[in-house]
Amino acid sequence: MKAYDYLVVGAGLFGAVFAHEAALRGKRIKVIEKRDHVAGNIYTHKVDGIQVHQYGAHIFHTSDKKIWDYVNQFAEFNRFTNSPVANYKGKMYNLPFNMNTFNELWGTKTPQEAAEKIAEQKSKVELTQQPRNLEEQAISLVGTDIYEKLIKGYTEKQWGDKATNLPSFIIRRLPVRFTYDNNYFNDTYQGIPIGGYTQIVEKMLDSPLIDVETGIDFFENKNQYLKDFPKIVFTGMIDQYFDYCFGELGYRSLRFESEELDVDNYQGNAVVNYTDSETPFTRIIEHKHFEFGNGDKGKTIITREYPAKWKRGDEPYYPINDVQNNSLFKEYADLAKKENKIIFGGRLGQYRYFDMHQVIHSALVTVRNELD
Repeated sequence: MKAYDYLVVGAGLFGAVFAHEAALRGKRIKVIEKRDHVAGNIYTHKVDGIQVHQYGAHIFHTSDKKIWDYVNQFAEFNRFTNSPVANYKGKMYNLPFNMNTFNELWGTKTPQEAAEKIAEQKSKVELTQQPRNLEEQAISLVGTDIYEKLIKGYTEKQWGDKATNLPSFIIRRLPVRFTYDNNYFNDTYQGIPIGGYTQIVEKMLDSPLIDVETGIDFFENKNQYLKDFPKIVFTGMIDQYFDYCFGELGYRSLRFESEELDVDNYQGNAVVNYTDSETPFTRIIEHKHFEFGNGDKGKTIITREYPAKWKRGDEPYYPINDVQNNSLFKEYADLAKKENKIIFGGRLGQYRYFDMHQVIHSALVTVRNELD
């Protein structure tokens, strides 16, 4: 076996950034990935001339110019602006909650009228000074109409529990804007790489000092890897690494159903959220709209996204960072500090919800701490 400086477990964004930066510093890296492709959850591939986001919509956004410049080394980004819409029982509303939404709901035309309407609805509900759950928190921010039509059903599907049982911190803030602006993000930079995300990770890993193997499960040979490699960067589930010794952390999973349709334009937008409780999926993604309709004429690809309860063996898409799980994670984090050969990184390794720019930042900080 070649002499490697690091084994990177997981060829997602965190692992790829670490491997790329370590190779630039002359380190030799072995990357293994359980799936049959690199790029993790940001994996895209072309169907009918359309870049399909295999594991859900990914829109890159950041206000950090250094991160924006960093990722633009690997791809040219388009000017896509995230402007989802909500379908509530057949009626369409703009997201985030803005003057267009308020006009659609109430016919209000000015910010003052909209603010007064929200205040009126809040005044009719008995709210505690400190919201006890997600429902109270949402109503305290946006009133009852927006909560009932655009938050309650979607959120309960997403988390698999009633809003009155969910902690208030899940929605400490809601994007409420008293402007006619449908841009979901306030970040300075926003877009999607022309040609998809997979190329970014492939370019990061394209080095004579990096060897990549896909279809490899770390846990099938964990002890041998620990013996053979001087250091390991682990981007999987931290509780699984420690054999769930303190118990399972909580995760939510997702199920995707993709469909090829013989139409040029199915829904007129990249993302449509279904906010009623009766529709079993949370949103439909029409991938060609991420690149302004590019793709084969008369063809489109849509994906329905279904939230799912996680169990061992399922793909964990995001952590459930409530008080109980965060307390349990602290026990694992304390155990991780004693592992001098293992670096835990990424959304699962650090048990934290990261957007893409945050993953890159975290990986770069890890590289600096480890190698500089």
